[in-house]
Amino acid sequence: MINMPQKRLILINPRGFCAGVDRAIEIVERALKKFGAPIYVRHEIVHNKFVVNGLREKGAIFVEDINEIPKGAIVIFSAHGVSKAVQDKAAARNLRVFDATCPLVHKIHKKVIRSAEQGENVVLIGHNRHPEVEGTKGQYVGYRKGKGDIFVVENEEDVAAIPVGSNEKLSYVTQTTISMDDSLNIVEALNRRFPHISSPRKADVCYATQNRQNAVKKIAQHADLLFVVGSTNSSNSNRLKEIGSGCGIESYLIEDASELNFNFIENANTVAVTAGASAPEVLVEQVVKQFVDWGFAAEELISKMERVEFTLPDELR
Repeated sequence: MINMPQKRLILINPRGFCAGVDRAIEIVERALKKFGAPIYVRHEIVHNKFVVNGLREKGAIFVEDINEIPKGAIVIFSAHGVSKAVQDKAAARNLRVFDATCPLVHKIHKKVIRSAEQGENVVLIGHNRHPEVEGTKGQYVGYRKGKGDIFVVENEEDVAAIPVGSNEKLSYVTQTTISMDDSLNIVEALNRRFPHISSPRKADVCYATQNRQNAVKKIAQHADLLFVVGSTNSSNSNRLKEIGSGCGIESYLIEDASELNFNFIENANTVAVTAGASAPEVLVEQVVKQFVDWGFAAEELISKMERVEFTLPDELR
C-alpha cells in the first residue's frame, strides 16, 4: 500500500482584523451595550458583510445620509472617516457623535487640513469612489482657504493631468488601504513631474495593509492556490487576491466557507489562506474546518508579529 503525502493548508499570518477595525467594531458594540439600540452608523463600520449584519442584528442601523438619523440620536462614524460636510451635518442635527475613524486615517486628515488652511495643493493617491478617499478629500474641501486644491490620482495618467506647475508647493498622501508597493509607480511619476513634492512620513503608512501584502508575497509562493477571506467591496481584500495572482498563484476572494468548492482544490497539494483587514477570524476558522474535513493538515506561518492597539473614546472605555 502506497502512503499518499497529506495535503497542506498554510494559514498566513498576519491576516484579518487590524487595530483600526478592532477599535471601530468595539466602539459600536460598547455604544450598543451602554446606550441601547438603536445606534446609527454612518456607512458600513468596516467593509465586511458578516460584521455589518452581526451588528445590525444587535441594533445598529447603517445609513449613508446623516439626514436619515433622528435629531439628537447617537451616530458613529465608520473606520473609513468622513468629510467635513458630514461632520457639520451631524452637528446641525445635534447628533451625539462617536468617531470610529481609524487613527491612521485621522493622521492623513490632519495633514490635508493643514495644507488646506495654508492654501497648499495636495495629491491624494487612492480610489476615487472609496469612502476613505471621499472623506479625506472632503476634509480638505471643508477647510480650504485660498487657491489650493486636492487632486485624487489612481494611476500615472492622472498624474500627468494635475493642473499644477512643477515649481508650486505640493505634497501627497495615500489612501491607507493602498500600500507603498501599490503606489510605487504613481509616486515615481509624481517625483518626476514635481521634483520638490513633499512625501508623507513612514509613520503615516498603514502598517496592516503593508504587512498583509508582504506576508502573501512571502508565503503564498509555496502554495498552489490562495484563498482570501473578505468581502468584494473590501479594497485591501481585493488587493491581496491581486497580489496572489501577480505572484503566479491561482487566487480566489471568498466571503466565507460556503463559497468553497472541492473541485477548485482537488488537484492542489498546498493551499494558502489569508484574510483582509476587515474579515473576522471566525470566518477563517470555518474555512480551515472545511479544508481539514477534506483531508488537509493546517499549519500557521508567521511573517511578522503585530502588537498595535488603538485606544477607545474615553466615554466608552
